[in-house]
Parts: sequence; structure tokens; C-alpha cells
Amino acid sequence: MVEKKTVCQIVDEWLEGKDYFLVEVAIGPDNKIVVEIDHKEGVWIEDCVDLSRYIESRLNRDQEDYELEVGSAGIGQPFKVLQQYLIHVGEEVEVLTKDGRKLHGVLKDADAERFTLTVQKKVKEEGAKRPKMVDEDLPFSYDDVKYTKYVISFK
Repeated sequence: MVEKKTVCQIVDEWLEGKDYFLVEVAIGPDNKIVVEIDHKEGVWIEDCVDLSRYIESRLNRDQEDYELEVGSAGIGQPFKVLQQYLIHVGEEVEVLTKDGRKLHGVLKDADAERFTLTVQKKVKEEGAKRPKMVDEDLPFSYDDVKYTKYVISFK
């Protein structure tokens, strides 16, 4: 069976000097290798083909048979690595917390330990006839959420 560590090293070689980053490498029991990459401005099919050929040139099919799939992390899919949070700072995301709350807001910032979501909340000020919308920053550790994903908007 092809080792995940080996595939990760090959992908890291290809990534050197590029703005792409590795999201995930998964190897199934049937030796199906799935490599997901991402980029701030999206993933080009030509680059997926180039990476696929690069991986195939480094693995020996005579020693082990495998199936290889290289693609993008997929828009609308949950974030898997910190860099996905970082490239989406300032954009609208959906967060599902472990306690079951689904929140929509703007990803304000992110670092290795936590991220902050800015949500709009209705607040009725004393003496006002109607509530008004105000921004509220909600900090989360990555362990607090089931997923965070980019919201696709057609506005």
C-alpha cells in the first residue's frame, strides 16, 4: 500500500514556490489516493493535471497499483486546514457549533488556536421604537465547532 507520508512529501515538493497549499491526502484501503489542494484565487484544472502527473512520476506502478484523484478542496465544503480560514478572512461563512447552533457571519480573523466570527444581532436600545442591527464578535476555538464553510452568495 502507498504510504500517506510518501504522497505528502511528493505533494510538498510540487507545492514548493507555489501559492497552492495542501488541504488533505487520503488513501483508501483499495489504494485510492485522493489529494485536495487549494489556492486563494481558486484551483485551476491544469495545475491539478500537473500535480497528478508529478505524483505519478514519483510513484512506481510496477510495485503497487493505485488509483489517483487530484482536485480542489471544493467550494462550499467544510474547512479542513488553517490556511482555508486565513484566505477567507473578511468573507461570509457558516459555522455549525458542537452545541447545534448554525451561525452566519463574517470571518473576522483566525490564528492557530481560534477564529472570530462577526454576526449581526438585533438589539433594542432603551427608548427606541425598533431594534437595530449591531455587530457582535464571537470567538471560537476549532474544537467548539463541527464545521466552518464559505457561503456562496449570488447577490
